[in-house]
Amino acid sequence: MTPEELSAAIRTALVEGAASGELAVTVPADVRVERPRNRDHGDWSTNVALQLAKAAGMPPRDLAAALAERLGRLPGIKAVDVAGPGFLNITLDAASAGELARTIVEAGTAYGRNDSEAGHTINLEFISANPTGPLHLGHTRWAALGDAMRRLLVASGADVTAEYYINDAGTQMDNFAATVLARAKGEPTPENGYPGAYVDDLAKRALAERPDLLDLPTDEALAEARRIGYAAQLDDIQSTLEEFGVRFDVWFSEKALHDASAVEQAVERLRAQGHVFDLDGAVWLRTTDFGDDKDRVLIRANGEPTYFAADAAYYLSKKDRGFDEKIYLLGADHHGYINRLKAIAACAGDDPERNIEVRIGQLVNLNGAKLSKRAGNIIELRDLIRWIGTDAIRYSLARYPADSPLSLDGEELRKQTNDNPVFYVQYAHARTSNVARLAREDGVLPQDGFDPSLLGDPTEAALLAVLGDFPRVVAQAAHLREPHRVARYLEDLAGHFHKWYDTCRVRPMTADEDVTDVHRTRLWLNDATRQVLANGLALLGVSAPDRM
Repeated sequence: MTPEELSAAIRTALVEGAASGELAVTVPADVRVERPRNRDHGDWSTNVALQLAKAAGMPPRDLAAALAERLGRLPGIKAVDVAGPGFLNITLDAASAGELARTIVEAGTAYGRNDSEAGHTINLEFISANPTGPLHLGHTRWAALGDAMRRLLVASGADVTAEYYINDAGTQMDNFAATVLARAKGEPTPENGYPGAYVDDLAKRALAERPDLLDLPTDEALAEARRIGYAAQLDDIQSTLEEFGVRFDVWFSEKALHDASAVEQAVERLRAQGHVFDLDGAVWLRTTDFGDDKDRVLIRANGEPTYFAADAAYYLSKKDRGFDEKIYLLGADHHGYINRLKAIAACAGDDPERNIEVRIGQLVNLNGAKLSKRAGNIIELRDLIRWIGTDAIRYSLARYPADSPLSLDGEELRKQTNDNPVFYVQYAHARTSNVARLAREDGVLPQDGFDPSLLGDPTEAALLAVLGDFPRVVAQAAHLREPHRVARYLEDLAGHFHKWYDTCRVRPMTADEDVTDVHRTRLWLNDATRQVLANGLALLGVSAPDRM
């Protein structure tokens, strides 16, 4: 019996109790079950009696007792105990609990997927680094967490578009073009330019593509340096993210907003909503009406739009493209953006508590990392991949909440020991693969038999309980936008698997020992564990090796 099946059984018992007149309850659409912290309290627990007691006009324990009596008659349920003020602790019989192993194996990669976020149409924007230099350590946290968040939301039924906002307009791009052209001329880096050695490569590329670059008028030469340098740097960003396993559905150009007059149109749309005013020759958005600390300038007195105006146009673009929910994942230096982005949403007629979500990722410090020789003053993501590996970086970043500062040790992440969490989990998967491979060589074939009632060892009951909790963990991690819940779950699962492996043998101990249904059924449980480990690692963008 899966947690979903148990939840449905409890709900059915409530429906039948209400129909008989025994229970004056309004049956909820869903009944939540969860694992008790103490395994002695059963396989699953629910507080549904506490939730319904007041409306039912019954003491919670009385309602729980009535429900326990009904549940105790159901096949597959061994015992139902009322605890505390009205909790129900439910113990499944071995056969019912063990059936989960077959359910997982047959579901395969679909196990853990759910529809808890169905109906949500989400634009998820993250990283959005300026295309003026390589991706670095500061971008890496949201690269890992943002992509894991996308995977979780999709696995939970949401319609998600991952989007990268390319900041290819404004002063930084002018400075970038001037730097590329200066390097092409063999001149020093201009003031406010980019000092990294990577610009030398961009300059060489610009000269190769336009041998006449230095003969062009300055404005034309700057435009060409910008075009070629920008294309090369964006390609570097995209290829680095591809190597890191991060995929975007849309690469949205800020420059396109200006080229299409979307910024000016956005100002007029907001003016029509009654939130735009003119003062001192400039055009302002009255964001203080919606919690911002001051009103914001959209168009300067000289007629130039501000970055904030582009932010407003970009928000309206997302709205016009049908994204009911917009999630922004921003860096640690963007706290000031929260209220102003929510103010834009409110000024656009949206609900800032529902239609927009802004999350801030705190800084990451990586001990032992070296500054990039190519970029000069940063730790490049590409160098981190070469040094530590994509799996170790992604997993290590995913296992902590984004809102907490993080200090990691690069050499520790490279270690092949159980003290390294990513190795610990990946090794568990490799061990399940090895068990399956050797068991089949010994003639233990899962298709020859499966008797879930044979999974009666305490370590098997504990392992099954953890396996059954995976769909709930996925749904909760998606809803809370917290991939670290999956990482911590996988470590717990790996621990329970290793304990089971040390206690229960899948293969015969000696050459003359007969293969029985105990071996075959345990192989089903082994393979179920392997599947859940693989599914969980995939949600974090981490590989599940068969050998280590």
